[in-house]
Amino acid sequence: MGVFLLRHVEGSEIEHLLGLRGRLERILRDNIIPFWYRTIDREGGGYILNHDIAGRSLGGGTKMVVTQARMVWYFSMLYRSGWAGKEALEAAEHGVSFLREKMWDEEHGGFYWEVDAKGNVIRDFKHMYGQAFGLYGLSEYALASGKREAADFAREVFEVIERAHDGEYGGYREFFNRDWSQPQQAGSPVGPAGAKMMNTHLHLMEAYTAFYELTGDELARQRLAEMILIMASTVVDMRSGACIDLHDSRWRPLPSGDELRVSYGHNLEALWLVAEACGFIGVPVGLLLNYFETVYDYCVRFGFDHEKGGVYDSGPLNRPADKLEKIWWVQAESLVAMAYLYKITREKRFLQDLEKQLHWVERYQVDWSNGDWFEVVLPDGRPAGSKAHIWKSAYHNGRAMVKTIQVIDSLVGK
Repeated sequence: MGVFLLRHVEGSEIEHLLGLRGRLERILRDNIIPFWYRTIDREGGGYILNHDIAGRSLGGGTKMVVTQARMVWYFSMLYRSGWAGKEALEAAEHGVSFLREKMWDEEHGGFYWEVDAKGNVIRDFKHMYGQAFGLYGLSEYALASGKREAADFAREVFEVIERAHDGEYGGYREFFNRDWSQPQQAGSPVGPAGAKMMNTHLHLMEAYTAFYELTGDELARQRLAEMILIMASTVVDMRSGACIDLHDSRWRPLPSGDELRVSYGHNLEALWLVAEACGFIGVPVGLLLNYFETVYDYCVRFGFDHEKGGVYDSGPLNRPADKLEKIWWVQAESLVAMAYLYKITREKRFLQDLEKQLHWVERYQVDWSNGDWFEVVLPDGRPAGSKAHIWKSAYHNGRAMVKTIQVIDSLVGK
């Protein structure tokens, strides 16, 4: 994937990067990895994601395809990247069985949105957000395990997703009934009915990156190039550098309430996912430097806490953040974006931001006593939320540690 703008790394810089690497590894090994094995549901299948702020189990809870598949991806990634052994692959296999046996619709194809603790379907509609993570998790598992049946299952999901492709305006229609007919209700769990979301499409991009790595499929490559174009052009207001999440079917921006809003976490997450996708299809990232820097500068200007570190939740277009909570996944994705932009540009400001961001995570977001990260740190500094629920799993922060370490390793020659 030699598409980055590589420059010489000085000896003092190597020492600095290795120091950051050690801190990231400590979070991964001591804080994140030990926590998530407790979520494996040996009785009902899949993973129980229902833990309070101290990490205590609250019982069964429901199981949503997004986070069930994210856990499959996480355990597969740990095994494939060498951060865990056979126990991680077995944990991933456990989740794949649940996806196939309880969450896959054998009649109409596609994953159901949600089942109860025992696997009984309770929300049977289909959403591209959920299908994307099914493909992402299965592709990573197939890469980790080498199992042909896993690769075949991933291809089956890919072919289902293609039903929703919009050949006229690009991207994908997102929300469907169980039988893939158009729903009559007003909205879906992740956005208005009929909308196209940056959020959904960036996750389709990461899923297609993994599927293309697995298969080399030409259609997947074409769709991956399309997703890159959507992220780096269609959803971006280059006058400001902000990416807007909600759009109509023709990609015209839609307000959330009475204003256009910007999610700093999704903007930053998209940067490194675009860079990684470019690497797999051979697009030089230098072609997109203006996109990377313009979007990053917007997020730093309006969304970064320059005093303490940490990235705020969101804000109105071209105005400072007004939702000042610091949410775990936003902090995680910001770390990876900063590392990637430093690798691409070698500009010291990205390394300085990375260090400040890591300091925030270590000091405030990580729960060193009970494991994993606090879901939210409120503006007054108090932690809140839960350790695990149907929207919180190991995917964001587990991935962030591994990806950021991999970027550092590529820079120092490890």
